[in-house]
Amino acid sequence: MQLVVARIGRAHGIKGEVTVEVRTDEPELRLGPGAVLTTEPASTGPLTIETGRVHSGRLLLRFAGVSDRTAAEALRNTLLIAEVDPEDMPEDPDEYYDHQLMDLDVVLADGTEIGRITEITHLPSQDLFIVERPDGAEVMIPFVEEIVTEIDLVEQKAVIDPPPGLIDDNAVVAAPTDGADSLDDHRRGDDGPDGDGPDGDGPDGAVKGESA
Repeated sequence: MQLVVARIGRAHGIKGEVTVEVRTDEPELRLGPGAVLTTEPASTGPLTIETGRVHSGRLLLRFAGVSDRTAAEALRNTLLIAEVDPEDMPEDPDEYYDHQLMDLDVVLADGTEIGRITEITHLPSQDLFIVERPDGAEVMIPFVEEIVTEIDLVEQKAVIDPPPGLIDDNAVVAAPTDGADSLDDHRRGDDGPDGDGPDGDGPDGAVKGESA
């Protein structure tokens, strides 16, 4: 099974390093030296990570065979994809991979049906469930502990306790998102924008819930 674990950003310096937008809560595992990653577009890969370091809160990577700024800049916006055993589970029991969360039924504590998770969007401050309502409308549910109170993979449901306005007539309709995000690693956020986000300096700012 393939999971998007990062997106390459701009070149850094003149020796082939690039910044990366981390899309995994296990960067040490997925983005460590020696890791071989396939890419989207496929023509730019596969890429082998040669070195990695954190600079000013951002993860910098250098790939084998990429030795100057021109070559590094040519990789900009490339998605890095890791091969993951679908039976693998995150080390933290309160963390989840995106593929585990997709298509879960979203319900209230009393069992009232809200919809189904069709996409997961990863933002710097938190992750969002894109939930399709029974009438076809879409709403965004922040994946934070105070709202998403339970993930039950056995029953294939996510229980939520939404604040006023989140899922009623004042709910925000989700905007179209990049479909590639549905392959990312993922984790539930605590109570808002207090995580490291895509800087690659730690988990994607979230609570008990996760990505890979």
